[in-house]
This record gives sequence, structure tokens and C-alpha cells, in this order.
Amino acid sequence: MQLTGATVVVADPHDPTLDHTSPLVFRDGLVHDGPATPDDGDALDVSGCVVTPGLVNAHHHLLQTGFRTLPGTRGVAMRDWLPAMAAAYGAAGIDPSLVAATTAAGVAEGLLSGVTTVADHHLNWPAGATPEDTVAIADAIASAARALGGRLVYVRGSARDDPDAAAASAHAIAAHLLAGGHRGGVTDDGMLQFAVGPAGVHSDAEATFRLLGGIAREWGLRRRTQANEQVDTEIALERYGRRPLDLLEDWGWLEPGVTIAHLCDVTDAEIARLAHAGVTATHAPGCDVPMGWGVAPVRRLLEAGLTVGLGTSGGGSNDAGHLLADARLAMQVSGLVGQQLEARTVLAMATTGSADGLGRPDLGRLTPGSRADACVWDVSGVADAGVADPVAGLLWASPGRRPRHVIVGGEVVVRDYVLVSGDERAIVAALAARLG
Repeated sequence: MQLTGATVVVADPHDPTLDHTSPLVFRDGLVHDGPATPDDGDALDVSGCVVTPGLVNAHHHLLQTGFRTLPGTRGVAMRDWLPAMAAAYGAAGIDPSLVAATTAAGVAEGLLSGVTTVADHHLNWPAGATPEDTVAIADAIASAARALGGRLVYVRGSARDDPDAAAASAHAIAAHLLAGGHRGGVTDDGMLQFAVGPAGVHSDAEATFRLLGGIAREWGLRRRTQANEQVDTEIALERYGRRPLDLLEDWGWLEPGVTIAHLCDVTDAEIARLAHAGVTATHAPGCDVPMGWGVAPVRRLLEAGLTVGLGTSGGGSNDAGHLLADARLAMQVSGLVGQQLEARTVLAMATTGSADGLGRPDLGRLTPGSRADACVWDVSGVADAGVADPVAGLLWASPGRRPRHVIVGGEVVVRDYVLVSGDERAIVAALAARLG
């Protein structure tokens, strides 16, 4: 495939010198360095558009896509929000049919807004679930994402699970999802990645962190957790008399290969400790701001040397999976906790930053050898009139902007704003029918 006629091609948001307007060639699912040949297939005319790498949503809870704007979940403390969400899950009954429906809706929403890779931190399981039950749930999620053409990072999470049961489940899921061959938890085709991650020290004990850490070492997996949002700090101080990052360090989770989401309440000394440990971070302003959980000091994290990605978090807190909208919000609120972030910095967080935090340097960029994941954004309309910098305009102008085309692995998965391998109305109807 060849893309021709773009206003700007952003090869790597970190480096404006790599921007160009020459054609992009995708071959064998990768960005190709060289002219197109007849074997590369049709050319896609993207005149009047900006082309960026596919967005990487580094932190989502896809199950929550089916439970948005529930009574008792808006503007409440997390100690009240958590049981309200848990009650809704319990009433619906978590099983493969439910997660298939919520995943299809969440992944479709992401693709239609430019998200080519989503990390699903799946925390909730049916009571008494066996390892085989959890494998069936994980398989349903992975299958639903693959059917739509989206890349998935599936995180076997835990929220008050029995530590041994969580470890047994993680081992069984790894054996199933990665059976066809993998490197570092990533399947050979790059479409699926497996990781592990307790919800946080507010919900999971030291044993869970240590056992899941052992699974990660056994399989070469990334580790992901959440820390230093409102309830996490409060419970850590009440229960242990220590702050969350102190516990994570003692429990072996301040190490390279670990990504921590939220980090709204961190001191300068803690930021320095995170940077020294080699962990990465995920900013989730679309969750933290409306829930009143604070704003992560992203500028300070970046200046300390941390890699910072961007995530939407779940539908139960954010109520949307539109990562570019959250990138805009990240710029808008950054001045409240320091110097305002520039558009390219935040676009880099939503692409290269998120990808690097997943250990995926093959994603989030359009440089030779990278995965051919791209978004084509039409900037020829009135919403972009008067915009001096079309790349900055992607974030500042046209709130709720959606891409005209989305490409994953060199294959068009959204064409002219419409899913190629799915029907929006059918996806919505299937979720509504499952929820009754």
C-alpha cells in the first residue's frame, strides 16, 4: 500500500525534522524505506490530510465500556465508586459473552477515533472462577479485538483476588494466548501482547505482586499497575503506614519493565526514585480530572527522564475511549500543575511514549521497519480553518476529531470513517442485548 498526497506525514512526533510530504509505502505489514512497486497494491490518496502513527492507548479497562454514566459513579470518591461498579458487574455476570460484547464496543470506539493498539487492564473476574474460566474470558477478549483488526495488550489484572489463584490464572492465560509463538509476551504477528498487573496496593497484597512478578519473569512479560491516585495513597497510609511507591519498591515493582498509571500525588523525591528505577508512567487525565483524583505532574515526570504514555482508563470513570480527546485535555490541564505541555509532546505520549512503555518500539512511529499502523486525519474542513500548524491543530482544533482512515499492519480497518470489519450498529445492539 502507498499513501500519497498528505499535507504532513508525522513519522515520529518527538522529531519534527522527520516530518515529510513524500509517499508512505507499507509492505508486509511494515513501513518500507523505498519507492512503491506494483506488488504493493493500490495507492490511497490522502491529500489535505495529516498522517500520524496509530495512537496507542496505554491504559484502558474495556469491560467498563458496558457500564458508563451509571448512577452513583459520577463525582464520587473512589471508595464509593469501586463498589458501585462492582455491583453492576455482578448484576450483569462477567463471562465470555459479556467481555466479547464490551471489548467489541471498546475496540471499535478506539479504532474509529484513531487507536490502533489498546492496553486492556482487566481486573474483574466471576467469583470462584477457575483458571480455565479465566482463559475463556481472556480468549473472548482477544478474539473480539482481532476480529476488528485492532492490536490488543491484554493485562491479566487482579483486584482483591486470591494471590495463588491469580498466579495460576496468569500462567494458564499465558500458555493459551502465547502458544503460537511469542517474544517477550508479544505474539509473532505483533497483534497480541500479554502482561500482568495488580490494580494497586489499595486492593492487592504483597503476595499477589510477588507471584505475578514471578509469572512475568517466567514468560518475559511487562508488568503494569496503578499508584498514587486518591484512594491508593489513603489506603496505603491507613493500612501500612507507608506511601504506595514505598511498598511497590519493597515488593519488587519499581524496576525496568514496570509501568505505573495515574501518579497524581507524587513528590519530587518520588519522581526521582521512579526515574532511577527505570519504570515508565501512564497519564490518564480523562479519568483523573472528572473523578477529582488530581492531575499527574507530567512535565516534571518527563524532565526527570521518565517515559510517559497516555491512556483513557475505563468507561466507568472517563466514559469515553477517545485518546486524542484526552491528549487535548492533557494539554489543557497541564498548566495547573506546572508548565503547559506542547501539542507535539502530548502526541508523542499518545504514540511513542505509550508504545515504549509497552516495550514496543515497533509501534507508535512511521519510520522504516516499524509496524504499518497509521491514522489519516482530514484537516481540510472549516474546523481547521486558520490553523497555522496542522500537527498542533490535530489536538487544539476540532474537539472529538475522528480520522478518515485507520490502518493497522498495512491493512485499512477504518475507511472513510466506517469500520471495515465490523458494523457499529450491530456492535451496539449486541452489547445492549447482552446487558438486557
